[in-house]
Amino acid sequence: MAYVYPPEMRAARDLLRRRTRIVRHGADLKAHVKNTTSQYNLPPNNLDLKYPCAREAMRNCFEDEFVQRNIDLDLNIIAFYRHELSAIECFIEKHAKHHNGSDYHILTSFPGIGRILALTILYEVGDISRFNTVQDFASYSRLIKCKAESAGKTYGTQGNKIGNAHLKWAFGEIAVLYLRGNDKAKGYLLRLQKRMSKAKALSALAHKVGRCVYYMLKNKKVFDEKRFLAG
Repeated sequence: MAYVYPPEMRAARDLLRRRTRIVRHGADLKAHVKNTTSQYNLPPNNLDLKYPCAREAMRNCFEDEFVQRNIDLDLNIIAFYRHELSAIECFIEKHAKHHNGSDYHILTSFPGIGRILALTILYEVGDISRFNTVQDFASYSRLIKCKAESAGKTYGTQGNKIGNAHLKWAFGEIAVLYLRGNDKAKGYLLRLQKRMSKAKALSALAHKVGRCVYYMLKNKKVFDEKRFLAG
């Protein structure tokens, strides 16, 4: 169904989406540095270029001055992105607490949902009440696929790109982060893997996370791990 997104939050959502595109471009720049290092047979580059000391370590690695200038261009853009993105993230978070501080607090109670993921869900959802059922929310978040049916017969699935790609990404990330250092969550995933492949089990976990977030926002309740893992 068409939805008129709240005007007072629209510009913040657009800024957050632009931040995502810039982050991905920054990842491309880091990959270029790593690939160039391999191309010129230098030792493997495992430096995390988000840190100034790592970027400085790459300043004089190449003998060819044109190659080094090419790498310096990457490093300078990465440094600029880090500075600007940090300021943008703080700016959006400050206003998110004004737009809908209670939902932001509820979202961050889920293990694995940090600042960026909470902001993504908050601004992509808008008003949770626009989803009448959890199935509607899961469908909008691309957590379930639409069945292709005709004359009472099912012909697989379709419409994989219908819905919100940002929410699909967010719930996939949360599922992976939730498993880190969480033995109970890993045990739950292993139980799922007895019935399906690991990839499908992760998708099922992401779906469960999405359903949980829906009810958290709908009922204004913080995360309850006992209830989450009981199902």
